[in-house]
Amino acid sequence: MTKMIDECSADQLDLVNMTEIVNVQDAKTRLSELLARVEQGEDFILARSGKPIAKLLAVEQTPRRELGFAPGPDLPESFWEPMSEEELAEWGM
Repeated sequence: MTKMIDECSADQLDLVNMTEIVNVQDAKTRLSELLARVEQGEDFILARSGKPIAKLLAVEQTPRRELGFAPGPDLPESFWEPMSEEELAEWGM
């Protein structure tokens, strides 16, 4: 048994340490339950005919980005004034 474990790759050892292997057909009928357990931090291996094919694990939530954190250029007050007819014509408006 030790020799067999020594010959396993790191990916295969990860499969051994998972909490539960679930057959695809069983996962179809228990999907809501499995997802609730994944939300609680559990991981699962989905298997077809006992052969591992996929991992079911929680997605790490990324923090919401804050926009406007970098200071913008200093704009003159005239920037906020309406454009003249000449300026509008230059922009094709």
